[in-house]
Amino acid sequence: MCGIVGAVAQRNVVPILLEGLRRLEYRGYDSAGLAIINGGLKRIRSTGRVAELSSLSKELKGNLGIAHTRWATHGAPTEKNAHPHASREEIAVVHNGIIENHVELRKELEDLGYEFESDTDTEVIVHLIHHHFQQSRDLFNATRSAVKQLKGAYAIAVVSADSREKLVCARQGSPLLIGLGIEENFIASDASALLPVTRRIVYLEDGDVAELGLFEYRIFDASGNPAERTIHISELSAETAELGQYRHFMQKEIFEQPKAIADTLDIAINETGISPELYGHLGESVLQDAEAVTILACGTSYHAGLVARYWIESLAGIPCNAEIASEYRYRESVPNPNALIVTISQSGETADTLAALDHAKSLGQSKTLAICNVDESALVRQSKLRFLTRAGPEIGVASTKAFTTQLAALFLLTLVLAKLKGKLSREQEAGHIESLRKLPHAVNRALELEPDIMQWAERFAQKDHALFLARGIHYPIALEGALKLKEISYIHAEAYPAGELKHGPLALVDSNMPVIAVAPSDALIEKLKSNLQEVKARGGELYVVADEESHFHDEASIHVARMAGHAHYLSPILHAVPMQLLAYHAALQKGTDVDKPRNLAKSVTVE
Repeated sequence: MCGIVGAVAQRNVVPILLEGLRRLEYRGYDSAGLAIINGGLKRIRSTGRVAELSSLSKELKGNLGIAHTRWATHGAPTEKNAHPHASREEIAVVHNGIIENHVELRKELEDLGYEFESDTDTEVIVHLIHHHFQQSRDLFNATRSAVKQLKGAYAIAVVSADSREKLVCARQGSPLLIGLGIEENFIASDASALLPVTRRIVYLEDGDVAELGLFEYRIFDASGNPAERTIHISELSAETAELGQYRHFMQKEIFEQPKAIADTLDIAINETGISPELYGHLGESVLQDAEAVTILACGTSYHAGLVARYWIESLAGIPCNAEIASEYRYRESVPNPNALIVTISQSGETADTLAALDHAKSLGQSKTLAICNVDESALVRQSKLRFLTRAGPEIGVASTKAFTTQLAALFLLTLVLAKLKGKLSREQEAGHIESLRKLPHAVNRALELEPDIMQWAERFAQKDHALFLARGIHYPIALEGALKLKEISYIHAEAYPAGELKHGPLALVDSNMPVIAVAPSDALIEKLKSNLQEVKARGGELYVVADEESHFHDEASIHVARMAGHAHYLSPILHAVPMQLLAYHAALQKGTDVDKPRNLAKSVTVE
């Protein structure tokens, strides 16, 4: 959601900015633009893709500039609302986040004589900085003064026609980082944007304001004091964000899952036992006393939390609740100071999840664990314990390998909790570790279902609606399957526990309503078969993802994709794969934008 790139160099920065934006396209956007300082301030904005912006920028050159991809919040996706915004063609700003007091600030600035051209909250920032700049003629101090008046979330980058070698930035509640080069420096909202030019990264903290020149940079913290921030060497490579042999990033990431899971589990499964030190040096002391678990997450990560609830209560014997992060902080809950608060996020910058974590801590719940794919993200920094999934960059908006690696991480957590609670014998522990070692191979086997799923997708492309059914621990996988189909094919889909079918959803079933069933041979398989007979009796068409022991057979109205043997506790991870493949191939049949579905963003950094 919204991408920022900025650069100050002794070379033309326009190609750097455009390549950075291209690498941030996966975040989702509806307009793009850039501003360059070269004998004045020059802006180009477009409601098209970054490729169109590149075409418009062919003659543009300069050594200092900022660029942005916008995901509309305040104001429609039009050119006048696209970033960068400028004040009297002297100062330009790009902004991620939402300014909550923009209405009051807009009135104050209009009283000062500023004219607004856009419908955005962002425009108040650039006029406010300009107002302070008129008094000090110092862009850094003007920005520091302006951000003190802002309420809400922001990551901003600022340039001035009067400061040809200075780039200023600030963050509060929205990610922003500095990239260090040789006699050139950069900023971005995501490290992937800077991979072609640097791997040396400095992550800004909330409240930081920074100034970058060609040879140096300085950071002041929220209290106005000079601050030192650690320099990190990014482990990402430019190649990991390239398509290679694949048609789409989503396809690439679906097929990267065996390796991503193996990398995530590597440390744990190559030892003789599961250790709480997987979560940091405080792991044992924090996890040992946990009386309950509360999982906070959004979207696909929430579905991973729902699966974990079954695991944790079954294997560790600890009460567990999974909460939608955006709802959790707005209801009156009963806090348990001895509960472990687990937050899950691919990016670690999901605004609703960060706010839910803050809320949980404000209620006196200090035992916190972040499961995340991005080291040094806000979620990781704000939690006592951490577990990093090793999925690598996930470019496609619809999450795939992030989801399955989160599930792998949550199963490890379950085993650690069970062991600390005395619920896991040595033999059981060894058995689970062996199952985890075999998991990447089992996922590879699940990917072999692709030809069957492609045939299903040809039928699905003609449909407007679909139902997903499952029971028990696989119900969250049905939810995830429905979400994936909605996200990228735009086919309306809903998921239900199969036992709920006769309590309402059965009214929707007819020959035009495909019904997808997740049907492993677990303890509930006979119950599920009875539910599916209700669909068949009403002329519904069934698509069943079964395994060898489920004993489903292809018939006129039943289509079966058969997996290998039942994977027991790890079965949800395997059954997620055909759900992903179905969504992907249905989207291909419909011709939608698979990696960048309409109205959606990869990293949701606003509430």
